[in-house]
Amino acid sequence: MKIATEKFGEYRNQDVIKYTLTNDNNVSISVLNFAGIWQAYMVPNTRGGRVNLLLAADTFDPYIEHGSLYAGRIIGRTAGRIAGGRFDIDGQSYSVPANEGDNLLHGGANGLSQQFYQVETKQDADQAQAVLTTSIDSTTDHFPGKEDVKVTYTLANDNSVTIDFDGQTDSKTLFNPTSHTYWNLSGEAKTIQGHVLTLNSTYHLQLDDEKLPTGKKVLNKNTPFDFKYPTVLGTALQHLQEEHNPEGGFDDAFVVLPSNRLAHEPVAVLMDAATGRKIKMYSDRNGLVVYTANGLQVPDYNRPAGSWFAIALEGQTLPDAPHHPQFGDIALRPGHPEHFQLRYEYFA
Repeated sequence: MKIATEKFGEYRNQDVIKYTLTNDNNVSISVLNFAGIWQAYMVPNTRGGRVNLLLAADTFDPYIEHGSLYAGRIIGRTAGRIAGGRFDIDGQSYSVPANEGDNLLHGGANGLSQQFYQVETKQDADQAQAVLTTSIDSTTDHFPGKEDVKVTYTLANDNSVTIDFDGQTDSKTLFNPTSHTYWNLSGEAKTIQGHVLTLNSTYHLQLDDEKLPTGKKVLNKNTPFDFKYPTVLGTALQHLQEEHNPEGGFDDAFVVLPSNRLAHEPVAVLMDAATGRKIKMYSDRNGLVVYTANGLQVPDYNRPAGSWFAIALEGQTLPDAPHHPQFGDIALRPGHPEHFQLRYEYFA
């Protein structure tokens, strides 16, 4: 195992540092101290080189210029949308400034996706880690309470990557983080239409015109949302277009069966049919937002500008849970720290 650091840029008068963890198989991941950005997941190809499985930029500026993509960022305190930026915890009402129309998106304008992190690296014979920590309070993001957050990236010698999220607070607040990583396993300038997606999901959420859940779960079977069995994304996208989908692709929340010790099944499996590269994704929560980068106009990244050149798979508790208690409880309370995990297993 090896760990390297280098300056990647500057922002807000601070150095942006890239931490690269490399295992014994020449597989590596790179993480930034700003926003906890997962910048690279490099794997060997058949030509003696390596390819990045992630949508990424080779310099820092595009991450700021196209910040609305949230590419690779840690999202929090809350992933997804919260209607009106309002929520209740144990009968107490709170309000956070909206940053998408009338609603709160991805923790707001000053959430975890906008913070610098302290980084500590560790390694042993079998794995290397980058441990990111930060604290955020109401003066920064307007959520109640001071929240201490730790995000641990682990690269193992089996080529898997694990992201652990730990949160604790001094006052009641919310905690539903995710990683907004975009995937394209081809390693080339191809869309994801040739990728094959499988989801451990029977239902998806009905959304209104503001992309907020109505509370209704819709059966996936016999719809473009049916990924119970391996499905070519290009076929599903075509079927979605035939239904006059205004989004131009998927930007939807799927109800998934969490991966746990009793039924350790992935919530998602993504495969590039041309290369055979495959990612199995595990999550211990019940939601997976699938976003096919519709209308992606960012030529500064390692994929061409245009729709469907990457896919985000955002593991989380179902969005807007404070307004739909049946989705789950995302409250974080003093004395009761929370831990969540996302895990990615790579095969070729």
